[in-house]
Amino acid sequence: MNQEIEKEIGNNIRKIREIAGMTQEMLSAKLQLQGCDITRSAIAKIEVGQRHLYPDEILLIKEILNTDFDSIFYGVK
Repeated sequence: MNQEIEKEIGNNIRKIREIAGMTQEMLSAKLQLQGCDITRSAIAKIEVGQRHLYPDEILLIKEILNTDFDSIFYGVK
């Protein structure tokens, strides 16, 4: 995937997470409870575009942060 796109998506996830009042640690814990083996460090890397996102992670992040795909991929309006 294009590095700039990964940075943009990661930044969008960070903004959505912050709006939800959730820390990286809280998000990783909720993902782990749903069976997704991810650490706080991995969340941090996703948010700065240093780690790829897997489809199952995107689906769970969408559900946990109560958001939509447009916000994840194109930003919060």
